[in-house]
Amino acid sequence: MENADVFLGLHDFLERMRRPTASDFVKSIKSFIVSFSNNTPDPERDSALVQEFFTKMEGSFRAHPLWSGCSEEELESAGEGLEKYVMTKLFSRVFASFADDVKRDEQLSEKMALIQQFIRPENLDIKPNFQNETSWLLAQKELLKINMYKAPRDKLVCLLSCCKVISNLLLNASIASNENPPGADEFLPVLIYVIIKANPPQLHSNLLYIQRYRGQSRLTGEAAYFFTNILSAESFISNIDANALSMEETEFGKNMESARALLSGLSSDVQALSNKSNLDEGVGRYSEPVETSSQASNAGADPAVRPNFTVAKPRTEASHAKDQSTVMEVPSLSDLENKGAAILLNDHTGGRQAFRDYPYLFAQAGDLTFSDVEELLSQYKQLVFKYVSLSKGLNLTTASLSNSEMHSQPHHESLKEFEDVGDVTSNDESAGEPHRIIDGSDGTSLFGEENDETR
Repeated sequence: MENADVFLGLHDFLERMRRPTASDFVKSIKSFIVSFSNNTPDPERDSALVQEFFTKMEGSFRAHPLWSGCSEEELESAGEGLEKYVMTKLFSRVFASFADDVKRDEQLSEKMALIQQFIRPENLDIKPNFQNETSWLLAQKELLKINMYKAPRDKLVCLLSCCKVISNLLLNASIASNENPPGADEFLPVLIYVIIKANPPQLHSNLLYIQRYRGQSRLTGEAAYFFTNILSAESFISNIDANALSMEETEFGKNMESARALLSGLSSDVQALSNKSNLDEGVGRYSEPVETSSQASNAGADPAVRPNFTVAKPRTEASHAKDQSTVMEVPSLSDLENKGAAILLNDHTGGRQAFRDYPYLFAQAGDLTFSDVEELLSQYKQLVFKYVSLSKGLNLTTASLSNSEMHSQPHHESLKEFEDVGDVTSNDESAGEPHRIIDGSDGTSLFGEENDETR
């Protein structure tokens, strides 16, 4: 189903629910949400209840006059609208609501944060002609959108978009090198690498959420294939060891320890900067000359009998810096930028790698073509992340941050009633066309009009 059809179908579903003849449906839906919310959480039972409710309601839609004469696509849209509405209402109740799931999220995220510091494509036996880390950033970007949405379908689309980008990049690479089309043996290692580098928050909970609450009749075909690959990638990452990365045990152990030291050092630097900021405020507050009331009353007294007050003197910049250096060692700007970039961009590389990732650095305006726009946009976003990372680390206010936040922050779906048509579609509108990905070669959409699981 195309993006426009899904968007219009959702509006159509909400409009039908506002009609008087839909009152029984509205009561049933609201009654289910209330009763479900009051139940004691149980993953298996919760999933079964939701799936059973969706099946029952979609069967009722088919037999109701509201959908009399409607096409299969319109009925499908009604089912999608029902799923989006119900799961948005129940999201806080069912998503990452179990301690075991939260723990798995933390363990997986911590492991990826360590491994991403030293893993290279060669560690996963990715062929050189299939290595394209700059373009893989597009796949990472799609994956990192997953927590902007609440509906199972919307989250699934983020995963499918990531897989589509990888699949098309591999296909293009195979054509360029006159090789056979890539299969699962080529696709899965790249997917694993992209996931590790992206390190999306709450990945385990997101996958469980889709498994439990995405309509089972819709998790088929290509969507099921790619989703199964992502589950395999998660399992691989959870159990990753030296052998999985084609490393010696000692080398793997040293790399893990170095990564821990790096991340621990970054955490310490952030704390040091916070302490320095607080100390600077305190110094500024108490280093000003102050004339007390006693001083004022003794202003005319003889110096011999005047109380001997010691008044703080304004400190010079040199003396202030000297005193500060005795308190703590402040990391350099270069260190902060390098470490911040390692976390936000998940790309711990050397100087030559950085120049390779920015092929347009020395280009002239006349050298650029229309097909370069997508890659330039991706690189611009990388620079913004680096800049914001450094600015936040120094507690500085970033210019134009409000504008970037308006485009990057998730727009939450807060469905009050069926009458609030604008709320249920807020994610779709704010996201624009989040899955119309350009491969950077010919300016054409990779899959915008073909994906049955797009928003």
